Amino acid sequence: MSRKGNSGNNAVIESFHSSIKSEEFQDVKYNSISTCDVIYRVDKYILSYDNERIKEKLDYQSH
Repeated sequence: MSRKGNSGNNAVIESFHSSIKSEEFQDVKYNSISTCDVIYRVDKYILSYDNERIKEKLDYQSH
């Protein structure tokens, strides 16, 4: 965890959490989804995030 007043360390993970919540879980009521389903969706999202998303650092190509 970052020290008090040093929130810059969390910027990347905060951005990732925001992306996954808005793209993968936007239409899900949190108390209606099983733990297994959450794990499956997160794994699927991470694979797609790493391998299929268009990235600025790769000149807007997926890989």
